[in-house]
Amino acid sequence: MMMVSSKTFSSLQFFTLLYLFTVTFASTDEATALLKWKATFKNQNNSLLASWTPRTNACRDWYGVICFNGRVNELNIINASVIGTLYAFLFSSLPFLENINLSMNNFSGTIPPEIGNLTNLVYLDLNFNQISGTIPPQIGSLAKFQILRIVDNHLNGSIPEEIGSLRSLTKLSLGRNFLTGSIPASLGNLSNLSFLLLYENQLSGSIPEEIGYLRSLNVLHLGNNSLNGSIPASLGNLSNLSGFYLYNNQLSGSIPEEIGYLRSLNVLHLGNNSLNGSIPASLGNLSNLSGLYLYNNQLSRSIPASLGNLNNLSSLSLFNNQLSGSIPEEIGYLSSLTNLYLGNNSLNGSISASFGNLRNLKNMTLNDNNITEEIPSSVCNLTSLEVLFMSRNNLTGKVPQCLGNISGLKVLVMSHNNLSGEIPSSISNLTSLQILDLGRNNLEGAIPQCFGNISTLQVFDMQNNKLSGSLPTNFSIGSSLVSLNLHGNELEGEIPRSLANCKKLEVLNLGDNHLKDTFPMWLGTLPELRVLRLTSNKLHGPIRSSGAEIMFPDLRIMDLSYNAFSKDLPKSLFQHLKGMRVMNQTMKVPSYEGGGAYEDSIVVVSKGLKLEVVRILSLYTVIDLSNNKFEGHIPSVLGVLIALRVLNMSHNGLKGHIPPSLGNLSVVESLDLSFNRLSGEIPQQLASLTSLEFLNLSHNYLQGCIPQGPQFLTFESNSYEGNDGLRGFPVSKGCGNDPVSETNYTVSALEDQERNSEFFNDFWKAALMGYGSGLCIGLSIIYFLISTGNLRWLARIIEELEHKIIMRRRKKQRGQGNYRGRNNRF
Repeated sequence: MMMVSSKTFSSLQFFTLLYLFTVTFASTDEATALLKWKATFKNQNNSLLASWTPRTNACRDWYGVICFNGRVNELNIINASVIGTLYAFLFSSLPFLENINLSMNNFSGTIPPEIGNLTNLVYLDLNFNQISGTIPPQIGSLAKFQILRIVDNHLNGSIPEEIGSLRSLTKLSLGRNFLTGSIPASLGNLSNLSFLLLYENQLSGSIPEEIGYLRSLNVLHLGNNSLNGSIPASLGNLSNLSGFYLYNNQLSGSIPEEIGYLRSLNVLHLGNNSLNGSIPASLGNLSNLSGLYLYNNQLSRSIPASLGNLNNLSSLSLFNNQLSGSIPEEIGYLSSLTNLYLGNNSLNGSISASFGNLRNLKNMTLNDNNITEEIPSSVCNLTSLEVLFMSRNNLTGKVPQCLGNISGLKVLVMSHNNLSGEIPSSISNLTSLQILDLGRNNLEGAIPQCFGNISTLQVFDMQNNKLSGSLPTNFSIGSSLVSLNLHGNELEGEIPRSLANCKKLEVLNLGDNHLKDTFPMWLGTLPELRVLRLTSNKLHGPIRSSGAEIMFPDLRIMDLSYNAFSKDLPKSLFQHLKGMRVMNQTMKVPSYEGGGAYEDSIVVVSKGLKLEVVRILSLYTVIDLSNNKFEGHIPSVLGVLIALRVLNMSHNGLKGHIPPSLGNLSVVESLDLSFNRLSGEIPQQLASLTSLEFLNLSHNYLQGCIPQGPQFLTFESNSYEGNDGLRGFPVSKGCGNDPVSETNYTVSALEDQERNSEFFNDFWKAALMGYGSGLCIGLSIIYFLISTGNLRWLARIIEELEHKIIMRRRKKQRGQGNYRGRNNRF
């Protein structure tokens, strides 16, 4: 008995040793394969892989290597900063690999087709690398494959049909790549699939109806592609679906009624497509829905009252559609709602008092509709509200005083309505307020002085109301104010010097008021100021130069038009405008913590027209000094402001020549110097302004030849009228050395000269016929010319006299020169 036991024991020892020998041999082979792969990495000194050495045990000591029964079973080197490829990965030497996680590294190159040799592979994660090329069709031979994740790489080409053979696949994640082509219908074979994530690619074509066969599907994410066609009704079979994302595609047609059968649905996101028709009432059956996003489509008709059944809904986003009718009262009973976006539709009727029940609401946008009547006081019950948008409606009545009780309110925008009454002083209690826009209403009365104390306020817009009194004078140090727009009111008094405390101020628009002050040169110390608009006030006096080295360093728009500024234009006003000297710069569009809820806009006079320009800070560079009493010369330093697009100095008393340096304004589109006292010739340098679309030099004392150039050929004669000394196209047939029109112009000029000479001789004969009737006739002719306003004849007479005198002098000089020459030669 003991002998048998000893033999049995010896046999066990033998097989154990044989097994250990086999295991050791196999592990050595796999370790060698991994070491060869590591040798191709570009960062050999990677600290996490320092344990990968021939002298250590791969299964026990190597980072990220896990073995089962002595064979490499799992390779997990996530976020190890590896820089390498998969080309040298010896797939055939690692046949027992089941799990590979190489995510969040720097692997590049393609996926080798040899990956098909890993017949035991269950899990492959290559997320967040730089893998490129196509997905090899050999991947379809991995029968045990369950999870494939290659998100955020550079894959291209189409999704291979062979993936439809992976019947064990539960998760397919290929989002954020450059995949093209259509979604294979073969994916409908993946009956175990729970996650299908193909978002942010370039996939096109229609959504296969076969996707509706995936009864196990939990999340379908096809957003951010170029998919077209309609949403298949078969998707209504996906009874386990909780996340349904088709946003940012080109889908059309109506939303299938069958979507209302998806009782497990938590999020339905169909935004930014071309869907039309009505919102299905069946969506009211989705009792688990927390997010419904149908924005940026072409949906029409009314909002179904059945949406009031969605008790778990936290976000309802229907903006930018064609919805009409009134907002259902039932929406006001969605107690879980935190975001309600209904802007940019055609909704009408009044705001239901039931909205006062939305105690958890943080964002409500009802802008750009046809909502009427007064704002219900129940809105003030929304104590969690942070953003309230009601602009561009037909709201009437007063701004509710109780809005001051919503302590967390950050954005309050009610512009473009018919609101009346005074601005509630209680709003100044909102210590978190960042944007206050009540512009374009019928508000009256004074601006409460306490508004200058709201330290968090970044935008204060009260433009185009009927506000009177003076501006707030107590803007404090540390103010967050970025944009102050009080344009188009009846404000009086001076510009408050406390604005110098607003170091973040970028836009100051006080135009079209009754302000009476001198030019606020002290504003030049504000480092961020980009727009200064003081047009149409009672500002007066000279603009005095400042001793400061840098003034208005970032200014892009300066509009001082329609005031009574006088005297010479100081060079110091223009020489530090660095913001107008750099073209094609990356211009920061102001952003507000309220979430991009406000876009600055002003009216500028460009090309002779008044235009409202939105996003002014990134698009326009303007100087408008028109309709003042400026004298002196145009400063030549204006020529260094090469980013200038609009220059208007018309209707002043400027004199002297047009500076040739204006020819450096290569992007200028509108140049208006009309109604001044400018003299001399038009600089030839202006002909190089190829961007110039509008030119007005009329009603000056300019003379000489009009420059010829591509743009100058497009201007009509009214650009030059009132300058009788100008010649050339388009005011006359030719000028100077113009070879095309010189002959015709010469003939015409000779005819004019002959007629003028005849008239001149007759005139002076009549005027010099004695002290009797001849003198009377001569004076009568002069009186007739003056009384009829036809002074051009008189001007020609004077020009003829001047011409004859000059010709006689030149003839005399030539005669003297010839005489001297003859004497010298002799």
